Amino acid sequence: SPDFRGAAAMADEEEQERVQELKKKRTFRKFTFRGIDLEAMLDLTNEQLMDILHARARRCFNRGLLLRRPVKQLKKKLMKAKKECGAYDKPDVVKTHLRNMLVIPEMIGSVVGVHNGKVFTSVEVKADMVGHYLGEFSITYKPVRHGRPGIGATSSSKFIPLK
Repeated sequence: SPDFRGAAAMADEEEQERVQELKKKRTFRKFTFRGIDLEAMLDLTNEQLMDILHARARRCFNRGLLLRRPVKQLKKKLMKAKKECGAYDKPDVVKTHLRNMLVIPEMIGSVVGVHNGKVFTSVEVKADMVGHYLGEFSITYKPVRHGRPGIGATSSSKFIPLK
């Protein structure tokens, strides 16, 4: 009987070791943007952010992108929506026509309704999107679906049987 308990205890220890190894394997990749992790990126000033963005984004910042009134209003609404939601809830959608707005670190975690010319497409802003434009995530056209040719597509398609 004592031998059986010793074997069971060893089996439990081996099982616990396997569980620990699986937990180590499941660690998620930490997000970095050009060598800067997410927490540090949220603390950057606009000048420091400009240094790590690409040339077109730097030009937008230099020309006063964040100083324009519609952009200030969008940022204010996004921060308000983020503040009002719960800890594990998604914030309310903030609708905008600003397709040329650059995604900045403060916008991460927000849900933006980007207008595509007809409707507002909901876009959840993720860390990977920093430096891109909001318009890149809301397609403005309906992709072509190639099916059967319609009337007038070819000279042989003029005759279409009734039944």
